[in-house]
Amino acid sequence: MATEIKYDYRPNYAIHPGEILEEVLESRDITRSQLSDRSGITEKTISQIINRKAPVTPETALMLEKVLGVSADIWSNLDSQYRLFNARQKQEENLRQRIEWASSFPLNELRKRKVLTQTRDKVKAVDELFGFFGVASIDSWRELYVDIVVSYRRVKAYEGTPESIASWLRMAELKAETTETKTYSRKTFNEHLSSIRNITDREPEYFIPVIKELCADAGVALVIVPDLPNTRVSGATRWLNTRKAMIALSLRYKSNDQFWFTFFHEVGHLVLHEKKRVFIDYQTNGEDTLENEADSFARDALIPPQMYKRFLQTGRYYKPDIVRFAEMIGIAPGIVAGILQHDGHIKYEWHNDLKQRIDLKEVD
Repeated sequence: MATEIKYDYRPNYAIHPGEILEEVLESRDITRSQLSDRSGITEKTISQIINRKAPVTPETALMLEKVLGVSADIWSNLDSQYRLFNARQKQEENLRQRIEWASSFPLNELRKRKVLTQTRDKVKAVDELFGFFGVASIDSWRELYVDIVVSYRRVKAYEGTPESIASWLRMAELKAETTETKTYSRKTFNEHLSSIRNITDREPEYFIPVIKELCADAGVALVIVPDLPNTRVSGATRWLNTRKAMIALSLRYKSNDQFWFTFFHEVGHLVLHEKKRVFIDYQTNGEDTLENEADSFARDALIPPQMYKRFLQTGRYYKPDIVRFAEMIGIAPGIVAGILQHDGHIKYEWHNDLKQRIDLKEVD
């Protein structure tokens, strides 16, 4: 999960080739005019090089090599190192101006999870944050992670911060990118969904590895990433490329009913909606219809609509009734209880003992 950070020696100074050129000319008692006559380099250019106002081009380096006997590689390397040093100085100043932006991210938690290193250098922290997201500017980050083509599923009553949500999503992306999958096949995915539904009543230690394998076989990377502070995200869906999709789950509520409903909700986005459509729950985009469609897909995938309708008509939602109905349709009773709560047929505090707790340490 951790972003690879490379360390190398970087001196805090760099010598412009003009300084060396001036020293060489003085030590050999050669005037700028004489060097110009011998090399064909204009005296103006020589003065600009010495005064750090002009670079030493490859052509100039070769001319100096001929006249002064100092390798063209030395002149070119000095010039390259000087320009690189100045670029880094400019970049460091640019990073310094982004410290306040970086402070909005859950840096301590990202360090705890070894996504970022344990550094007190604020400039370095900003640099690592850009590296983590794989971007070079805040504008690029906003384009990719604020206006991103992704579907978030989370509790509507809470507003997670974009920085925390983006961090969680990026962790999921990195995990999904290293997950081996076949090329996405909608046909294969749909075929596997029935097999996946048939194991909802099994233990998490069993069903999670199985659904990961079945999803991968259809070109979908299923990853589990615990949520970060101020995210309140249950799951997300996005396409990594045209051949590979990602479903990310946080197991925020750590119960099997939430797991399965969220999983099939995200599946709904994959099979029903456009690959490049934006689904961001914390913004008002007028896309509630799409979220409702995904909810309906999840409910219908878990409980056949006609059977659910007949069960509701009985009006009997006691624990034994729920258990019998769940056994009849072949799913875990906690899922039925959760959907009844979600749909407002029973109170949220009823029958929670039917739900199975999922321990993150045991499943991922």
